[in-house]
Amino acid sequence: MSSRPVGSTEALSDVAPSTTEFLAAVAARQLVGKQRVFAGVGLPTLAVDLARRTVNPDLELVYESGICGARPEGLAEGIADSVLVSGAAAVLGMPALFGYVLQGGHIDVGFLGAAQVDRWGSLNTSVIGDWDQPRVRLPGAGGATEIMPNAGECIVVLRRHDPGALPARLDFCTSPSPVRAHAEDPRMVPPGHGVSTVITPMAVLRRPEKLGELVVSEVHPGLTVDEVRDATGWDIPIADDVRETERPTVEQIRLLREEIDTVRLYLR
Repeated sequence: MSSRPVGSTEALSDVAPSTTEFLAAVAARQLVGKQRVFAGVGLPTLAVDLARRTVNPDLELVYESGICGARPEGLAEGIADSVLVSGAAAVLGMPALFGYVLQGGHIDVGFLGAAQVDRWGSLNTSVIGDWDQPRVRLPGAGGATEIMPNAGECIVVLRRHDPGALPARLDFCTSPSPVRAHAEDPRMVPPGHGVSTVITPMAVLRRPEKLGELVVSEVHPGLTVDEVRDATGWDIPIADDVRETERPTVEQIRLLREEIDTVRLYLR
């Protein structure tokens, strides 16, 4: 990432966006026309803040700590950061948040992180490797098992695009997609779409059908469809209308660097 100081007059158009800036800008564009998003910290924090400053100023933010209608004036360092509480519409307990807001169908988009995503949009956030002797033990589900079936749709942002992050078979299924839930019991069709979009450093993958699989929808500048397919753990289909991902604008990069994350908490 560029070491360009905040406030510098150097032309931003001459500075290439970092991977994080690129992912945040692409993620922000997915929120056009959405009303309420269940946001996580980290890269989702950058994306929702950028979306509110550019494509969707009326976007309502909900956090797992029970904060609804957050309007933070600064960058949140966690889901319970006091900056999220100041000016929020409400702070709810967990039963109300998950029982009424989420399960009541009031969340349009859930932002979810994952270590692995499979072709059907199921997520692994538990272990890499064998369950009893994992190579890496991860944080676990958090609220994702509720967000996945109940949000209108879910967006996942991955910092890697390789067969380890997008495997043919998950090492462990933490949050099953509607496809997996339906396969276990045909009577089980969650109300939400599940994962609709996966944004990676190489491409944008979409899952148009609720019981369908991911397809390559956009390929980032400088990459090819074959390179994306070779870096994926299964023979991923390619959309008929696949296109090149829109680059971040100069203004998006400026906002991320000079107004949203001036201390480089998440930008890297």
